Amino acid sequence: MIDLHTHSLFSDGELLPSELVRRAEVIGYRAIAITDHADSSNLDWIIPRLVQVCRDLNTHGPVRVIPGIELTHLPPALIGPLTVQARGLGARIVLVHGETIVEPVPPGTNRRAIEAGVDILAHPGLITDEEVALAREQKVFLEITSRKGHSLTNGHVARLAHKWGASLVLNTDSHSPQDLIPRQEALKVAMGAGLLPDDFERMLENSRQILSRRE
Repeated sequence: MIDLHTHSLFSDGELLPSELVRRAEVIGYRAIAITDHADSSNLDWIIPRLVQVCRDLNTHGPVRVIPGIELTHLPPALIGPLTVQARGLGARIVLVHGETIVEPVPPGTNRRAIEAGVDILAHPGLITDEEVALAREQKVFLEITSRKGHSLTNGHVARLAHKWGASLVLNTDSHSPQDLIPRQEALKVAMGAGLLPDDFERMLENSRQILSRRE
């Protein structure tokens, strides 16, 4: 399992990064990104700490750990500048908290994230055809999620991604230990979204591609 969207207690997760990674290791993870929630108030506090702990864990453990960030509930106009800032601080993967139907994310977030060229648009809700086509052009990956609530629109996201040729990844958006899932459970999430086993394998390859392009 490769999971590029998780949270530690640096934002609203329950676990220290070390315990999060250890629990992921036990259920068979090969790579995990820690992508805590941020805006301009805490970006420069979180990322250096994640960079340090990921360096430590990569030195002493078998799971590849990647420092990232999830820009969350921002005014859309700030997404581009904060994406640049996050990468400058050392975030290897930048996600944006997409327009999920279960939270009041500002309209226009999906489009601005895609235009900014973030790595992953997380749980993008009822994303439009135009936005999905733009994501394909910008090489922004769209997320299929196992997260309760956010997962309600997985089928919509999968259908439009197939229609327009956009690339998908599957993540957990873990906040608690029980949110982490082994490979077989991730496959069930994919199939529940109307995807096939081959699509699931392609999503894992897409995750590997994200990792390789941020090396």
